[in-house]
Amino acid sequence: MALVHHPVKNRDGNVIATAMTNLDLHDISRSARTFGASAFFIVHPVAAQRALVDRLVLHWTVGPGGRRVEDRSRAMDLVRPVQSVEEARLALDPGGSAELWVTSAESRAGQLEHEAARQRLSEPGPPVLLAFGTGWGLADGLLAEAQVQVAPILGRGAPRYNHLSVRAAAAILLDRLTTDEPVHHAT
Repeated sequence: MALVHHPVKNRDGNVIATAMTNLDLHDISRSARTFGASAFFIVHPVAAQRALVDRLVLHWTVGPGGRRVEDRSRAMDLVRPVQSVEEARLALDPGGSAELWVTSAESRAGQLEHEAARQRLSEPGPPVLLAFGTGWGLADGLLAEAQVQVAPILGRGAPRYNHLSVRAAAAILLDRLTTDEPVHHAT
């Protein structure tokens, strides 16, 4: 999976780069480990941001944090800073066949529903890079490049509220894409 900091949108729809956050790194790497991801790429074009990711990972894998909290070390071991989504795809599969799957908070025609996506992931096929956007979501150009757009997480009730943190959305979607246990709703 990948957390994309560029190309993403700001609230006005302009393409920007967002800053990496420590909390996203920790929480999403733990979800990635829990649900069996093979890697968690942090996509950022700014070298200083990737260097910060490297320093945090070292602290939590081989440094004092890793020695103190082994479970965090195992999760952070999945983190790989890269400059672009394409670099993440090639790291996942040097042959270039990895599919780019994206998700967005917006419902769009042709999105793959969670159950169908889970079924497709269970079948033989190329590796999949599941990308989540920061800011106000992935840039339209990146959404258009994807082989699959996975349906958004929709809230309950009316009107539907759909503004989760990327950490929450990643955890929920990973659960839905890897677990076929029925969901029990609290009343």
